[in-house]
Amino acid sequence: MKLAHTTATLLALGLTTPAFALNILVSNDDGFAAANVRALYARLKAAGHDVIVAAPCQDQSGKGASVNFLTPLTPLAKDCRGGTVRAGAAAVGADPSVGDISYVDGTPVMATMYGLDVLAPSRWGKAPDLLISGPNEGQNLGAIVNSSGTVSNAVFAASRGIPAIAVSADANTKDNAALADEAAALTVKFVDALLAKRGNGAVMPAGTAINVNLPKFDAGGSSKVQWVFSRFGSYTAMTPKFVADLSRDPVASGYGVKYPYPGVTFTLNSTPSAADAGSESALNARGYATVTTMQVGFEARPQAQQWLRLRLKDLLSQ
Repeated sequence: MKLAHTTATLLALGLTTPAFALNILVSNDDGFAAANVRALYARLKAAGHDVIVAAPCQDQSGKGASVNFLTPLTPLAKDCRGGTVRAGAAAVGADPSVGDISYVDGTPVMATMYGLDVLAPSRWGKAPDLLISGPNEGQNLGAIVNSSGTVSNAVFAASRGIPAIAVSADANTKDNAALADEAAALTVKFVDALLAKRGNGAVMPAGTAINVNLPKFDAGGSSKVQWVFSRFGSYTAMTPKFVADLSRDPVASGYGVKYPYPGVTFTLNSTPSAADAGSESALNARGYATVTTMQVGFEARPQAQQWLRLRLKDLLSQ
């Protein structure tokens, strides 16, 4: 009922169908009950797009691009996040109150695959025009994107030739309907800008995806957000590290982890160097919404390829 009411309200405010209404698949890694993904669904629908959601049953943050191959998805052993789907239900299904929002008891990329391989063909008879992953409950900046399910969803979709955007917001949006709605509105604003000069061309070049990180803002503060083009760079505010005893780590202790066991924590990094002033981590910390282009695939630049060919010329047959 809340989603239907929100959509009706937005339409009443005069939001009209965009010139290029799209078929959009939304995914995330925080779980299908997350406030952010629900708000984005409502905002995109109100903007005139046809939208379906495929997201994990549980919070799957930090799972990156992992996939449980050849593993049958049996009935749920516990309730999904939010409790709208209970233990014993099918491992793949739809929210009882919102049929467009589906869950998968698996990793983020598995949920995205369900949307691409099952839901989209059933709904549209083809792949979606666009995938949006997020908004995440916490930014995904710099090297940490390697472990991000939010970003991995976008890269996976782009590897199939589908235009894809990963969107991350601050952790303060978690379970906060007002902030989640503002993050969703900013996401729709970005999509509108991306489509404004599309003409008859593609949403974005093949083989690319976009990493968007919204800054932290308080209620009502999203209207002041400014957007900047950025790059990953080598600076990150938080670098993952493994420690022998989490109870002795100041960052872990700050999060309430008191157990004297090994685990992964973070190193908090100081001010970025002048060379990294344009990195997304540095710019986001200054309050900007950062926009970073991503390349799909692992091939090195031509110069690096040629370096290796020359280095191994006595070994390689061609």
